[in-house]
Amino acid sequence: MRVLLLDAAPGRLLDRELERLLGHGLAVTLNLRRVADPAAARAAWDGRVDFTDFDAFDEPALIAQTVRGGLGHHAVKSRAGVPLRAVFLAAATDPALANRLRVVGRAGAGTDHVELAAAARHDVAVTHTPGSNAQAVAEFALAQLLALVRGLPAHHEAAHQGRWSTPSPAVELAELTLGIVGLGRTGMALADRARALGMPVQGLARRPHETSLPLASSLDALLATSDVVSLHVPLTPHTRGMIGRTELAKMRPGSVLLNTARGGIVDEQALADALRDPAHPLAAAAVDTFVHEHAAFASPLRGVPNALLTPHVAGMTRGAMAAAAIRCADHIAALLGGRPDGVPVVTV
Repeated sequence: MRVLLLDAAPGRLLDRELERLLGHGLAVTLNLRRVADPAAARAAWDGRVDFTDFDAFDEPALIAQTVRGGLGHHAVKSRAGVPLRAVFLAAATDPALANRLRVVGRAGAGTDHVELAAAARHDVAVTHTPGSNAQAVAEFALAQLLALVRGLPAHHEAAHQGRWSTPSPAVELAELTLGIVGLGRTGMALADRARALGMPVQGLARRPHETSLPLASSLDALLATSDVVSLHVPLTPHTRGMIGRTELAKMRPGSVLLNTARGGIVDEQALADALRDPAHPLAAAAVDTFVHEHAAFASPLRGVPNALLTPHVAGMTRGAMAAAAIRCADHIAALLGGRPDGVPVVTV
C-alpha cells in the first residue's frame, strides 16, 4: 500500500513517523518540501522510502505528484491542513490509476481542510487524531490569557523601545470569569487549568449533559457574562462566522477574546475593527488561527493594537506532535488493512 506524506513530522519526529509507517508494511513517498534538512533525510532513508519535493498547497502540483506515472497512492497524510478539495479527490481516485486513493489521514484534530462530501462520493475515508494536542492547546490558550490580562505584549514593546511603562494595576485571575465555547477535550483541559488558578469558569457545549461545568444558556449569555472568552469548537457550517460584529458588541467592557480553534469561526475584519475602536467593549484578542495561513497568510488583524497574533502553533509541542504522527500512521494502516474498528473516521 502506497502512502504519500504531504508534510512529515518535524525534526527528530520524522524518523519515528517513517519507522511507524514502514513497520506497518506501507510503501512511503516523502515530500521533502517542508523537511528542515532534506539532504540528511535523503541520506538516512534512501532505499527505504521514495522522495518527492513540491508545494502541497499548490493544487495542480499536489494532483500531479499524487497521480505521478499513473501509479497513484492509497493514502495521503497531512499535518498542516493541506486543502484536499473535490478536484484533487476526483483525480486521486481515478479508476485508471494503478492505486486509487482510499484514505486521507490528518495528524491533528481538524478536518475542515478536506471536502468531506466529495470524499464520501469517492469512497475515501477521512481519519484524524482528536485529542492528540488537547493539553498543548489548552496550555497555549492559558498563556494567551495571561499575556493579555497582564499586558505583557505592551510591556515587552515598551522595554525594547527604552521606555519604562507605568500601567494601571492589573486584575488577578480570580477576579475574571472565563467563558469557554466548546467543551470537548481541549475546552475541558483549559477549564481544569483555569480553575486550578482560581478563575470562575463557565462554558457552552453541544452536549451539556456530558459536563459538570456551569453552563451559559446561550452564546449571547456567555459573551455578556465572561471577561475572557476562549473558542474551542471545530469549523463547521454551523460555527463558521459565529463570532462577528453582533457577537463582539455583546461582550463585556474590557473583555478579551482567544481563538486557538479555526480562523473561519471569527470574522477577522469585524475583530480588527472592534480592536481599533476605543469605545468598543472588546479590549484585546489573541489569535492563533486564520482564514488564510502559511504562504497565503493575510489578515486584517496585522498591525492592529492589542491583537496578539501567532502562526497556528498552539498544538506544536513535541509530545502532541509525536502522538498525532504515530496515531495517524496507525489509523491509516488500520483502514488500508480493513481494520476500521476503533479508528476515528469523519463523515459529512
